Amino acid sequence: MYYKENTMLYLDGRWQKASESHAGLYDQTLHYGYGVFEGIRSYTTQDGPRIFRARDHYERLRRSCESIGIPFTYDVEELEAVTYQLLEKNGFKDAYIRPLVFCGPNMSLTSPTEVHILICAWEWAAYLGQRNLKLKISGFCRPHPKSIHVEAKACGHYVNSILATTEAKKDGYDEALLLDYQGFLAEGPGANLFFGKGMTLFTPAKGSILPGITRDTIFKLCREMGITVKEGNYLPSELRGADYAFYCGTAAEVAGIESVDGHLFALPWISSSGKKIQEAYTALVHEKTIHHVFPIAGKV
Repeated sequence: MYYKENTMLYLDGRWQKASESHAGLYDQTLHYGYGVFEGIRSYTTQDGPRIFRARDHYERLRRSCESIGIPFTYDVEELEAVTYQLLEKNGFKDAYIRPLVFCGPNMSLTSPTEVHILICAWEWAAYLGQRNLKLKISGFCRPHPKSIHVEAKACGHYVNSILATTEAKKDGYDEALLLDYQGFLAEGPGANLFFGKGMTLFTPAKGSILPGITRDTIFKLCREMGITVKEGNYLPSELRGADYAFYCGTAAEVAGIESVDGHLFALPWISSSGKKIQEAYTALVHEKTIHHVFPIAGKV
């Protein structure tokens, strides 16, 4: 699913076939989830494949490592250049790119003694599909912000996401929606939440969420579109009173939400400002004009 016989990847400064690559059974990342990763996308544009906000993703990879004590000795500009080479070697245009910094053998609960970097890619459609989502408020909550560094995109953090998604799908929903430890809206297992009423968009504040790069892009798009965005602590009842809602993330892109716990939103997705934001995001990543979506003053 993720690679073929001749698919190439980048591992510790070397190009090699994915089919011939291996990781250690005693690696600290495998046993304890002590590693960090990124999800990045490339898109077809009129000037060839372009990686969307590559620098920002690699800077976050660096910050994630630093925040949880994993040495990061790589040059961000070099990693960006390597990623374009990865696309070229595999003939990819529209691709999902996965950099992973992982730790070598170490069975103690201490800082790593050996660190590696992997960059691989595969062709992947929008993670949550194209249909509007039916969400279930999860019985799991996001980790307490004093228990982990919530803004680090760390491997082990995603056990929480797997549990929430599995629970939701078992109950017949498309995806989960997690609250924070106080019962306020937080985020999806792999995406940030926005909900709108009129020309105002609301999103959970930082603290218990991973503030995504796509989330930041939505802020920028909305400024250009004249849509006010407010961050805060919001209860599930406030979400139920919204006109529309959506998830956003690099893997998910912008995904409309049909319902939460069976509650339908006031507006059909196709008639909402969320749909316009979705169209604007698609135009942006493909480097097309978005003036047909909303009159805008400048370029994002």
